[in-house]
Amino acid sequence: MASDDRWLERLRLELAWFSGQAALRGRGAGAILRFAHVRPRRRGAFQPLRENEITPRFLDRAIRALKRWDYDFLGMDEVCRRAVTLPEKRRFVALTFDGAGKDLINFAYPVLAHHAVPFTIYVPTAFPDGVGEAWWLGLEQMIARESRISLMMGEREQRFTVTGNAEKRALFSYLESWLRSLPPADVSAAISDLCTRYRIDLAALSREASMDWEDLARLAADPLVTIGSATVNYPVLANMKDTAALREMTMGRAVAEAAFGRDIRHFAFPFGDRASFRRSHVVMAEEAGFASAVSTIPGIVDAEGRTNLRALPRISWDGRVRSLRMMRVLVSGVAFAPVRPTRSATN
Repeated sequence: MASDDRWLERLRLELAWFSGQAALRGRGAGAILRFAHVRPRRRGAFQPLRENEITPRFLDRAIRALKRWDYDFLGMDEVCRRAVTLPEKRRFVALTFDGAGKDLINFAYPVLAHHAVPFTIYVPTAFPDGVGEAWWLGLEQMIARESRISLMMGEREQRFTVTGNAEKRALFSYLESWLRSLPPADVSAAISDLCTRYRIDLAALSREASMDWEDLARLAADPLVTIGSATVNYPVLANMKDTAALREMTMGRAVAEAAFGRDIRHFAFPFGDRASFRRSHVVMAEEAGFASAVSTIPGIVDAEGRTNLRALPRISWDGRVRSLRMMRVLVSGVAFAPVRPTRSATN
């Protein structure tokens, strides 16, 4: 069913391209693009996280194409300004990267620096500290290695037999959704149980995948780089009590400000889909002092204050698609419904 949905969505975007809508008219002031990982393609049939990856070559092609299409490349400070002023003639695009992964400095940064374009990194501060848990990597490695899997789900032990890649992908999707539904303490307990059973060093996996503070300091020294916050531990805020969620947001900002010696003005909701945060968290972003907060809810940014700055939409690029035509349709905004006006986080 999911593959059928992707096929239909691809067909809809192709029709928008061939109709000329993307080239002839744009909607909104611009678009924020969201990437998670930039690295060379990995071998192996079981890669459930491939949709979160693009190659350095595709990033280079995308930037070149956006320049040809006369987009302005903006940092998040300027995005906020464009979102509340009168529309400008040229539309904008903002490049944002979630998670502060090691591949960003190894593979993405050389491309971004070559093109001299601004971009924003959202940092969950536990990860450069070496104590963050990238539980999705542990889950991926465990399912890749094992064909018989047992784990505690609630008070019952569940057993799964997965032999082919299709079964492994289905199990990954099922367990990822289950883990995303749990409070942070339960996620940590569940993934610790799994990794102990199957001898997976989650701490080493997490450290290897993440930039450290030295890496981030190098990026922060570049005037084209904006450092944003993504809490401390990257939890699903919707699964937390409000006091704990606000603490994650404020502490993430405080740690980043202490590390970089600058004001951290921009925030990304962890995971960022509709199930991962609520309107109360949008209000918290304003209370915590952030000028903006981005989601992963797809859409474009409108001008004249019609888009809530603490619930900004982003277009998450699917690494399984290498079509610049699709990107042009998406950043044009014609694939999305018009933005409904909002005045502030509390409205």
